[in-house]
Amino acid sequence: MSVDRRKQIVDAAAQSFALFGYKATTMDQVAKIAKVGKGTIYTFFTNKEELFNEILQQLILEMKEIADREIQPHKPFFENLYCVLDRVLEFRSQHELAIKLSQELRDIGTPMAKEALNQFEGALLQYIERHLTIAMDKGEVTKGDPKVISFVMLRLYMALTTEWNHLNEPLDKEAIKAYFRLHFMEGLTPRGS
Repeated sequence: MSVDRRKQIVDAAAQSFALFGYKATTMDQVAKIAKVGKGTIYTFFTNKEELFNEILQQLILEMKEIADREIQPHKPFFENLYCVLDRVLEFRSQHELAIKLSQELRDIGTPMAKEALNQFEGALLQYIERHLTIAMDKGEVTKGDPKVISFVMLRLYMALTTEWNHLNEPLDKEAIKAYFRLHFMEGLTPRGS
């Protein structure tokens, strides 16, 4: 049985980045975990950045697959969106690499950690924007700039699920859903105004 060396290296690198972060991971560590010579890594990847990017793209693909599983065609856009945000941000908060990158960014400010988290968030924003555009075209949602609206939706959700907890008692999922519904489904303008 032949061993897929490339996959073996990617799996070892993912483990190393999740354990040690981007900055502290070395090609020597990856080679040791993968049980291959360092030269073997360089037959597949030019440098640590290229290897890291491969793992980041897999993380983003996994996030999109999770989001796709949450979409139910018979449900309204906002209900689907809420489920997607809930599940994707739960995935991010539990994924070892995402956790380590967040810690590394907070503690050291590593530019590659910041770039990786920005790519993850950018992919999520594109995902929301695509589904928001479809909902606008169907008339489910009022027309507007889907890029801006997607950004505001994600920021509100993140603020209610994470940032709020720094100064206040955490909101439960139903309260978060209610606030999300108020601001996006119903809007703040009183009816008849």
